[in-house]
Amino acid sequence: MSIARKVLLGRPSNNLTTGIVGLANVGKSTFFQAVTDSKLGNPANYPFATIKPEEAKVQIPSNRLSHLAKLYQSAKCVPATLTMYDIAGLIRGASSGEGLGSAFLNDIRHVDGIYQVVRGFVKEEITHIEGSVDPVRDLSVVQDELILKDVEFLEGIREKIGRKMGRTAKTSMEYRDLSVELELMNSLEEHLYEGRKIIHFKDDWTPQEVSILNRHNFLTAKPSLVLLNVSAKDYILGQNQFVKPVKDWLNAYSPGDELVLFSAEFESAYNELGSNAQDLLKHAETTWGLSQRQLPNSALPQILLKMRELLHLISFFTCGPAESRQWTIREGTTAPEAAGVIHTDLQKTFINASVIKYEDLAQLEPPLQESILKSQAKIKRAGKQYEVEDGDVVLFKAAGGKAR
Repeated sequence: MSIARKVLLGRPSNNLTTGIVGLANVGKSTFFQAVTDSKLGNPANYPFATIKPEEAKVQIPSNRLSHLAKLYQSAKCVPATLTMYDIAGLIRGASSGEGLGSAFLNDIRHVDGIYQVVRGFVKEEITHIEGSVDPVRDLSVVQDELILKDVEFLEGIREKIGRKMGRTAKTSMEYRDLSVELELMNSLEEHLYEGRKIIHFKDDWTPQEVSILNRHNFLTAKPSLVLLNVSAKDYILGQNQFVKPVKDWLNAYSPGDELVLFSAEFESAYNELGSNAQDLLKHAETTWGLSQRQLPNSALPQILLKMRELLHLISFFTCGPAESRQWTIREGTTAPEAAGVIHTDLQKTFINASVIKYEDLAQLEPPLQESILKSQAKIKRAGKQYEVEDGDVVLFKAAGGKAR
């Protein structure tokens, strides 16, 4: 008897993307440069410094991959990546075409997850498009604009469904499917009018509902991670005056969205000086007026891993003397489907897979002796119905003597 696969909201892909979203001039491009460790983006001190979205692939930090590469004595190590876009800034009225509204909202529609950067630092020389620093107001503005655009989009969908139903026999399967879609649209419209995002409408989505939502690609159906961009000093001290009001607002108006405190200012310095702890400590004292024995680590690994979690992405590994590689798949991916991420031929000709749990390798020292793992029954054979789990080390076997 097969177990029903969990229904996940969002595009059923292993190549999901993220976009950096927020009001104009709140530090999005500075964050993008920090997380990509590059000079992409345009962190200028004026609104709309970014026009076209910049794209970069960001490496996913993984202590597991480093350990496996040592254990298997691999010649090289290949991490997983996450595609990220720096999207043009939003202003009030974007849903009606103000500023770069149409382009901004269209760019968001094409990503799968949203990093919403909110300004939580006060600095007179850096302008704020709303005239003052108020992250709760900024959160409200962005959410309202996304909701207004989804309402407009939804109204157009309902009109199209109505026209189709008028041309379709009421006894047909197509008519029943259209009726289900219309009923869902009506319910979502009421939810949106209450100022709530579609992703928070319910937890137990049906496969048909997810298929409908994926087809229409609503802005507020995407998972969001709120990044409160604070001063380097606040980040180091782990405190900021806006944290509590932002959390209160999220609990009231966007329950389920998580908040991460970070500092684009700190991350930029960390990228430049992080390899030398003494230089970073000196910089903290001379630039930020802090004399600390120990500075916090970068928030970027947590930010990347949290987004993967929100997108229901997990990792499996293939390891050997040539390379150890981390692969990205979605939760619920079967062994043949995971093999297909490596090469489509492996999926088509899949026979079985040998699976080792990372937990059984975590404490071992190199070189790895698989014979010991076999004697301890730590290497399992998996068939076509096996759902690959996070951390699995897998060897796929396929017809024609192929293995990977």
